[in-house]
Formats: sequence, structure tokens, C-alpha cells
Amino acid sequence: MVFEVWGQTDVGLKREINQDSILVDENISLFIVADGMGGHKGGEVASAMAVESVQEIVEQQLNVAGPVSPRDILKNAYREASKRIYTKSTRENPELMGMGTTMVLALEHKNKLYIANVGDSRAYLFKDNNLWQITEDHSLINEQIRAGILQAEDPEAMVGRNVITRSVGFEEEVNVDIVERMVEPGELFLLCSDGLCGLVSNELIAELCRKNSPAEIVSKGIEAAKAAGGDDNISVIVFKAK
Repeated sequence: MVFEVWGQTDVGLKREINQDSILVDENISLFIVADGMGGHKGGEVASAMAVESVQEIVEQQLNVAGPVSPRDILKNAYREASKRIYTKSTRENPELMGMGTTMVLALEHKNKLYIANVGDSRAYLFKDNNLWQITEDHSLINEQIRAGILQAEDPEAMVGRNVITRSVGFEEEVNVDIVERMVEPGELFLLCSDGLCGLVSNELIAELCRKNSPAEIVSKGIEAAKAAGGDDNISVIVFKAK
């Protein structure tokens, strides 16, 4: 499967530095968005380490002799990334203590797409003029909604909406959600940090997908997030199966 890919990361309007990291590696069909957290540039360090670690491990393990399991590769990659970030912050550089990152990625292998996620960055599928959210947010708000404590439209759902319950590197071990599906030509996927989906509704993202080319979805998505306040760094990757 061949993809056309577009990606961009933007500091937004309120932050001094960009703590997001993105990766577009067309050689191994690996696309990543990571949204770092932590003071003293900790988020910037964590997201960069996560992306670099996963790219390294996926590339290595895809090239081993014999059959490979992309699902196991991604589990190993997330586990190793979390271990490296945790070790750096707790043993090598205490100034980075508490840093971590969300990370959502897509890996294509033999016409099957593997979507992996930790945190509240998201993956979407746009197909037949409709948008589906593939990933489940690991956030306090989403857990309360799933438990029936809150409704998505409740005002309380806006309070603490950025509190995530799972991240890469905050602890040494991490559990990753993985979804897999066969890919069909013409399907379009979007990965983003919550700098986009936290400010731009799913309805508006769907509208952007309907009315724009894939390249324009990226740029106009960032514009829409800025128009809504641009409170956070904004990262978007769009890829379409040919």
C-alpha cells in the first residue's frame, strides 16, 4: 500500500516552545504525532525521545528474518520509549522529572494499518464523506464520560479536559491501545495532537475533510485551531491510501 502524506506542527498562539513532535517515515510507512508534557523543556524532550525511539525500534524489528508481528513490535516500541524517557528523567537529568508524552501512530504492514495510542492525541478515519474517531482518549474526562459520571455536553467536561490518565515516560511501563484494519484505496486518515481536537470539534474536522484537499486539511486545521484560541501546540498528519 502506498500513501500520500502531509504533515505539519505549529507552536500555536499561546506557548513559547513547541513540545509536539511528528514523524513521517514513508520508507516504513510509519507516521507519528507526540504531544509532550513537563516543565523545563521536559515535554519537548519526551516527545522527541518517544518518536526517535519508536522509529528506531520499528525499523529494526521489521527487518528481522522470518515473520514479524507489527502488534508486538509496537508494544515493544512503546515500552522501550517509556523506559528510556523515565530513565532519563529519574536517573540522568532530575530537572526533567515528571516529563512524559502522548503518542498516536499509524504503521502500515502488508496492506493492514496498525493504529497505536497512549494519551489524548487522536487518530481519525475519513471515508464515504464521514469521520470516525479510531482512538479512545486516555483522559480523566473521557473516563468519567464512559463511566456515566458526566455527559460530553456537560459544562464540567470542559474543566480539566487536558488531564491525561496514561502517558509515555511518566512511568517506566505503559499499556498501549492498538487497533488494526485492512486499508482500502481512497481511505484518508488523520493523526493530531489535542491542540487540534481539543479546540476543533469532530464535526468541524469532518467538514474540513469534506471540503478540502488532504494538504489543505492540514493547514486549514491548524488555522481553525488558532481561530479557536490556539491555546496549545498543534500537530496534524494526514495520509491517504492510493
